[in-house]
Formats: sequence, C-alpha cells, structure tokens
Amino acid sequence: MDETGLLALATELAHRASEAIIAVRARGFEVRAKSDKSPVTEADHAAESIIAEGLRRATPEIPVIAEEEIAAGRLVTVGCEFWLVDPLDGTREFAAGRDEFTVNIGLVRDRRPVLGVVAVPAYRELFMAIPGRGAWKRTREGDTPISARKPPPSGMAVLASRHYAKDPQLPIFLQGKRVASVRHIGSAVKFCRLAEGEADLYPRFGRTMEWDTAGPQAVLEAAGGHLFLLTGGGPLSYGKPGWENPAFVCTGRAPL
Repeated sequence: MDETGLLALATELAHRASEAIIAVRARGFEVRAKSDKSPVTEADHAAESIIAEGLRRATPEIPVIAEEEIAAGRLVTVGCEFWLVDPLDGTREFAAGRDEFTVNIGLVRDRRPVLGVVAVPAYRELFMAIPGRGAWKRTREGDTPISARKPPPSGMAVLASRHYAKDPQLPIFLQGKRVASVRHIGSAVKFCRLAEGEADLYPRFGRTMEWDTAGPQAVLEAAGGHLFLLTGGGPLSYGKPGWENPAFVCTGRAPL
C-alpha cells in the first residue's frame, strides 16, 4: 500500500473511532484511573480497538503501538516503521465535558513521522497530512488545504496546556516575545490550530508520549510548521525507550 492508501486507511479509522467516541459520550460513561493515575474511559478502549484492529488487518507487516495496549502491558517489537495510536488524546477534557479531545494516528519511518491523521470528534474535523506533500482539513463542507502562518504584527497567539496552566516555566519562556494572547486548552488540538494558521506558538514543558505527538507532528510539519526540542533545538525522534518525549516547542512558519 502506498502513502496515499495508508493515509486513506488512517483517515477512515480515525473517523470510525470518532463516531464511537461520540456515541459513548452521548450515552454516558464511567471514568477509571490507570496505574499511572491518568484517566481512561470506555471511549478510549472502543476507539483503540477500531483503530488497532483495522491497521493490523490492512497492514499486518507494520507493528502498531497503541496507548491503552501499552498501559495494559502489551509488549511490541518495532523496526524502522510502525504506527503510533492515541485513541483518545485529552481524556481529561472528554471526561470533564469539554470539546478539546482528539484521535491521533501517526506512521513513523526511520524515527520520523511520515504520515498523520488527527480527528477532533466534537467539532467533526479531520486533519490529514503527508509531510512534503501537504496537509488538509476535512469538515462537512469537504477537504481544504491548510497552511501554518507567520505571526501577525500584533503578536503571537500562544496555545498552552490546560493541565499545566500554572506551570511557572511558561511566563519565563514568553519573556521578551511579542505575545497577543495566551489560551490554555487540552490535547493535540493545539497542533491542529497551529497547522491551520489560527495560532503561532505551543511550548510543551510537561510529559508527553510518542503516541500523543506522532500524528499531530506530521500534520503540523506538512502544513509548514515546526517542532523543536526545547533543549538543544533538534528534531523529536521516535522509537525511544519507554516512548516518552522530552520538552518541545511547536511554531508556525516562523521558527524561534
């Protein structure tokens, strides 16, 4: 299957997972705590089952790394190519009745994301991308190419994590920068708003995992944006032991 086919596969599975999440939301659900104290719901498991089974059926040669399977202790050996799946990024937002939660699917090859899909179920949005070929947003009106922007003269629109809203590192990081606004929201929605030119900067100081970022990073970079490590400024690589990311910063078309 070529990259166009792989993107179509991931897009269809993200859409189906989104519909399952919305169905769970409509009928109500219980929130449980995982071993790391983070929340999990029926929607997380339903969406992950749809995506993981669909990917393994269509691309059995490509390993699938999925958040809830890893949390349950499933061990997967990966090579140079693998899928990374976060079936419901922003479970805290979902559980609190907010709309900023996503479905993230990324394909990694040689430690870099080469394809990404991010669905935003509450807004009926799908972001699809292949770095080097383009990024698109799908709504009820159809597919539209998206592009990151350069900050306007009034200053940068900054997006930051709601969960880390009181992190003292944020005001220190923003010192000396022309900032028009700061908004705290959850999940990979932040990557998408940068990719479509609605915001300019997203610094991430807190913990993230590779399944949180692979698909969203592909969308951002395909739209002309950038992701840098906060220490050293290099690229974010994938397939790390433990799947945990260091701190990073995302920008639009004007890198810091």
